[in-house]
Amino acid sequence: MELALQIITLLGSVAMLMYGMKVMSEGLQKMAGSKLSNVLGTMTTNRFMGVITGAGITAAVQSSTATTVMTVSFVSAGILSLSQAISVIMGANIGTTFTAWIMVLGGGSFDLRILVYTVIVLAVALIFTKKNANMGDFLIGLSLMLLGLTTLKINATEMHLDQMEPVRNFFIATSSWGYGSYFLYLLVGGILTFAVQSSAAIMAITMTLCSAHVLPIDMGISLVMGENIGTTITSNVVALSASVQARRAAMAHLVFNLFGVVWVLCLFRPFVGMICRIWNVDFEPGVPSDVSPDKLNAVLATFHTAFNVTNTLILIWFIKILERVVMWIIPSQPEQKETDSQLHFISGGLMSTSELSILQAWKETHVFAVRTQRMIGMIHDLYREKDITEFTKIFSRVEKYEGICDRMEYEIAQYLNQVADGRLSDQSKREVHKMLRIVSELESVGDANYNLARIIRHKYDNHIVFTEYQDKNVEMMLYLVAGAETKMVDALERTHISQDEFHEMSNMENEINNFRNELKAQNMQHITDKEYDYTTGVNYMDIIIELEKMADYIINVDEAMFEHKHDK
Repeated sequence: MELALQIITLLGSVAMLMYGMKVMSEGLQKMAGSKLSNVLGTMTTNRFMGVITGAGITAAVQSSTATTVMTVSFVSAGILSLSQAISVIMGANIGTTFTAWIMVLGGGSFDLRILVYTVIVLAVALIFTKKNANMGDFLIGLSLMLLGLTTLKINATEMHLDQMEPVRNFFIATSSWGYGSYFLYLLVGGILTFAVQSSAAIMAITMTLCSAHVLPIDMGISLVMGENIGTTITSNVVALSASVQARRAAMAHLVFNLFGVVWVLCLFRPFVGMICRIWNVDFEPGVPSDVSPDKLNAVLATFHTAFNVTNTLILIWFIKILERVVMWIIPSQPEQKETDSQLHFISGGLMSTSELSILQAWKETHVFAVRTQRMIGMIHDLYREKDITEFTKIFSRVEKYEGICDRMEYEIAQYLNQVADGRLSDQSKREVHKMLRIVSELESVGDANYNLARIIRHKYDNHIVFTEYQDKNVEMMLYLVAGAETKMVDALERTHISQDEFHEMSNMENEINNFRNELKAQNMQHITDKEYDYTTGVNYMDIIIELEKMADYIINVDEAMFEHKHDK
């Protein structure tokens, strides 16, 4: 019964560690708001700034996965070049070593529980007062993480793993195969990290086993190297259905860590021996060290830092070569035709935190707008087309795009609802609300285009011929609406709209409304004067009115963007 309780406590402390890191990361991001995401796009002027930026963000959010996945999405969005992304990813590998040093503090001789419980009281007070709730979330997350580490250390001591014969025999048996053992533990570390999606959790377990004197330090270091490989798999999975450049950025992360593992394995024992000498630890391959747990934890943290820093110092001079390598691994593909509703930026599930997911949603919303913009170009071609074969082909494209718009609205809205279930700042909640409104209006733009196509097909099938005057007015209305949509798409790309721009867009909408009213009045007069028959006049006004409706949907998007800008 006691052993079962200890095992449950072990699993619970690891879960507390993982959850604490997530809450701490989200709390920090809510305090920073959108500024955290913008840092990557503004502080990568050269490779060294890229490394510093990646290291700083990862140390702050305590998740190299979050930084890497965000970087991949920035590459896909065209905000970062591939070489800039590689430097940020190198920095992320350095920043993630900060977590190991926090664990050294948490597993030290000082009992952190008094400090942790004091901070929890402060955090709860901040959360309930709602004045600094985001700071309270951050402190709660930090407290849970340190409490998990402290509980892990105490529980490992009480379990007396070094006195359990089955545990000792297992590690003795699997540690006596020389380099075969290193490869085994490297593989295990990679698989476990990918499975639990947290290199920090596996690092904590590694430190626990080494400090309990059951896992040899060189095998623990092999697990640490495996963790570095396992943490790259997430970004590669996320990038599977993204752009070629995004897949290359994710592959660069894997190649970077694989290169480090290869050169360390070539110098493994001398390198490990050097790290051990720094902390006055005697290193005997395959044999658990009997020094204090604090020193063993420090050796693991030092190796983790030295491994990633040295790897970065080597490869930072060869970023262009690394770029060419990943371009060779993932070659460019011929431009593919538009496929159903496949999303460009939302792929592989949510990013590590809800705050960072909003960036992907904005980019996907822009893609949605671009697709509706293509539709109005098709409508213009459809209106002019006289050949039945080409007319049918263009109509089919419009019909296909309308289906794509329906599915994009559903998929983006579904994604935003998942994001809304996360722990969001008030600003981010408003952003989600605005985007839900925007994608709904964009779907209406797609519907309006399809309605126009059906009206034009009715005109074509019934051999309705417009006068030169009617053709000129339809062309003018198409021109005005297309201009309004172009400005909307540009604003969505920047996720920004100035007051002057919004006034200009509002004036365009008023011009379209006035033009519609003028044409409506003239149409009745022309029918009365028998310049054309009633059927022709109805078909003509159906086109004009549907175009004016589309302009209404476009200005609704502009209004949502303008409100979003002023909410910041």
